[in-house]
Amino acid sequence: MRKVLAAIAGLVAAGLLVSGPPALAQTGDTSAQEQARRQQVQPLNNAPLWREVRSGDPGYTSVKGPETGVLIQSGGETWREARVPLAVAGGLIIAVALASAGVFWLWKGALPLHDKPTGRMIRRFSTLERATHWTLAISFLALATTGVIILFGKYVLLPVLGYTLFAWLATAAKNLHNFVSPIFMVSVPVFIVLFIRDNLPKARDFEWLVKFGGLLSDTHVPSGRFNAGEKIQFWGLVVALSSISALSGLILLFPNFEQTRSTMQVANVVHIGAAMFSVAMAIGHIYMGAIRTKGAFEAMRYGYVDETWAKEHHGDWYEEVRTGRSRQKFADDDVPAEVVARVREAIQHG
Repeated sequence: MRKVLAAIAGLVAAGLLVSGPPALAQTGDTSAQEQARRQQVQPLNNAPLWREVRSGDPGYTSVKGPETGVLIQSGGETWREARVPLAVAGGLIIAVALASAGVFWLWKGALPLHDKPTGRMIRRFSTLERATHWTLAISFLALATTGVIILFGKYVLLPVLGYTLFAWLATAAKNLHNFVSPIFMVSVPVFIVLFIRDNLPKARDFEWLVKFGGLLSDTHVPSGRFNAGEKIQFWGLVVALSSISALSGLILLFPNFEQTRSTMQVANVVHIGAAMFSVAMAIGHIYMGAIRTKGAFEAMRYGYVDETWAKEHHGDWYEEVRTGRSRQKFADDDVPAEVVARVREAIQHG
């Protein structure tokens, strides 16, 4: 009996060695049959090969460099899919900012002065400060405009303009965006150095925030050279968002510094997000500086403000100027009569 059982066991073992495990053999045959059938129905559709190609694992290549051995980088599909919701979200953010500014203007209008201008001028901004501000502002507007065309043009402008005209516009926008961006990148750190001293947070800023700067009550809340709202713009728009946009844009502008495709895809997503929030904050800044607050635009254009304007909008700063504790001074004798007239006209009539 023992000899019979031993013979049966030997035959089973021999069969396993020759044919392998039944389940594995069946699976392998099924996979091979499926691949053979696919070649008949879909020639050259070698699914196992393309799964390996799309895995991201580098293969052999004689060209040396980051990702040169990777034929297909599947993250590109994820990046392309992410751009659509980013564009929608960015469009909504900008639309909300524009609508908010419009509603607030219809509701409150311009912010008037309570007293008449005295005609005494205070030099609020130096020539260097104004030059840096306008360099940053103009380059930002150029980048924002061209960036909006690049991001939204395919969905908004292409159906209206057609392929030929939109192709010219998109190409011009791309080139202008690329060549203006270095100017923006340089002006951001210069702007930060020039204005950081007067934008440091102070205890008085909390009072301004609690009262929302008097925007709802049309009353003036005392502040330093820059109020809490302007400081939020400085730290949020310039220091944070503009710096992020500049650094991520630098990665996108110069792809020959051995950054990988995945790095550039992440940089592009970050760049779009920071840019959309930057445009939204800039809309608020432009509204307050050029539309809502009479005399603010002229202060940055000519460098001077009237004594009454300084007293009502930035009371603490005015006291520092009046007592000689500020770097800014009264400049009655140095201001051209034409500038005085334009500043007064803007304050009184807008």
